[in-house]
Amino acid sequence: MASQETRSAIKDKMMNAEVSKKIEEIMAGMKCPKNFRCAESGFERLCKAEDIGFENHLLCLEDNPFQCNFPVVLETKYFCTCPLRVG
Repeated sequence: MASQETRSAIKDKMMNAEVSKKIEEIMAGMKCPKNFRCAESGFERLCKAEDIGFENHLLCLEDNPFQCNFPVVLETKYFCTCPLRVG
């Protein structure tokens, strides 16, 4: 019988495979002006954004949000709609 630690490691590996597949599917369906640097860095290099509870939108905290192809302007706020960030 597998130990709890072994079962946990197997579950983590399966989850990582599912997440990787989802990321690859999203990337295949989009163009990225930054050549997917976020995904290539293991999501360590991300633009500044904050989850404020809006579905499919993050509050953009970048100084120049229009350097990206995914900004949406609502009143005086800019929101990120990048499928890899909000997907």
